[in-house]
Amino acid sequence: MDVDVPGTVLKRERARDAVLELIESRSPGDAIPSERALCALLGVSRPTVRSAIDELVAAGLLVREHGRGMFVAPAKITQELVSADLTLTVPQAAGTWSSRLLEFTTHQAGARVGRKLRMSPAEDILYVARLRLVDGAPMAIEHLHIRAALAPGLSAQELENGDLYEHLRDTHGVHVHEAVQAIEPTVVTRAEAGFLDVPELSPALLFERLTSDTTGRPVEYVHSLYRGDRYRIVSRLTLGPAAAAVPVPADGDGHHPGIPPGDFAHGDAITSSTRGDIQSGG
Repeated sequence: MDVDVPGTVLKRERARDAVLELIESRSPGDAIPSERALCALLGVSRPTVRSAIDELVAAGLLVREHGRGMFVAPAKITQELVSADLTLTVPQAAGTWSSRLLEFTTHQAGARVGRKLRMSPAEDILYVARLRLVDGAPMAIEHLHIRAALAPGLSAQELENGDLYEHLRDTHGVHVHEAVQAIEPTVVTRAEAGFLDVPELSPALLFERLTSDTTGRPVEYVHSLYRGDRYRIVSRLTLGPAAAAVPVPADGDGHHPGIPPGDFAHGDAITSSTRGDIQSGG
């Protein structure tokens, strides 16, 4: 698949969301339509549907059974690392981070993203796909879904520079406050491998995040894919009382795992205690 063809990322993303909608409306073990039926239903090509299906199979959400079809996978077990009432500042990952915009467009939210952002499926969102690089090397692919009404005038240059939260705060008075984020292992598809410069089916970390402002209103829904050979998560667990913590100086060029620079990067607290490290290998 030619990863530079305009619209390729968005088509695959919308096909993935449509299949996810089918998965979430069914129970483990239920069948979903065939690839041929999904092509007709979604109005996209067979390679686009197959790419979306491959991604969901690799993520453990679908199971292929030879000669029988595709079925919703068994539910995953969730383990929380820390108590929800602990609030810590997430340290930044090493290296100099930059972005390369892959797609930037406006379209209707649709059922699944609309439900996550608590907005009508017919309302507009900004869809952004961008490649995140550290010291010039590709590290992650981010898919951002942002309420369009919250970011009028947002430019491609601001997204290239990773200034989304600063734009929302300084231009529109929207202050991000809380991020609920899930992380799980997966592997990269052929298209994702082309962006990240790794072999197909290489290990990766999938981040899924919902960010809200100080009023509790969802601002953005993001899912990001980070290279498993260069990125890891370290958890710091507090088992008892300790002395007052020493503040960590903010670094404007740093990067939180799965979270672009902005309010969080300037010292605001996040309900989490995970830390992203860049490994020396790769």
